[in-house]
Amino acid sequence: GSLLGICLALQILTGLFLAMHYTSDTATAFSSVTHICRDVNHGWVLRYLHANGASMFFICLYLHVGRGLYYGSYLFKETWNMGVILLFAVMATAFMGYVLPWGQMSFWGATVITNLLSAIPYIGTDLVEWI
Repeated sequence: GSLLGICLALQILTGLFLAMHYTSDTATAFSSVTHICRDVNHGWVLRYLHANGASMFFICLYLHVGRGLYYGSYLFKETWNMGVILLFAVMATAFMGYVLPWGQMSFWGATVITNLLSAIPYIGTDLVEWI
């Protein structure tokens, strides 16, 4: 739990510093990321710390879930269900962060995930249009 808190604090801190130089327009998002890496003092460190911090956060998160499974924390239904909801919320947030630079990997990642959502019966196409 405390490692998750440290990773989350690191993500928030580096994310705030990165947001100071990021532009969210699809036409300029990728160039703003390259601007951060090339022109901002130690911007490349912030970006890679933020990217690798997300991976560390998920490693700690999966260890936390594994520990909960080992110790039988799933028996506390309300707590476990809230944890599952938080897990999906963190995954959705990480996906949005993956798409933000709007490079080729971001574009095709967004395309694949939205195509997966379109396979949901009845609501899939409406869900894709909403996203």
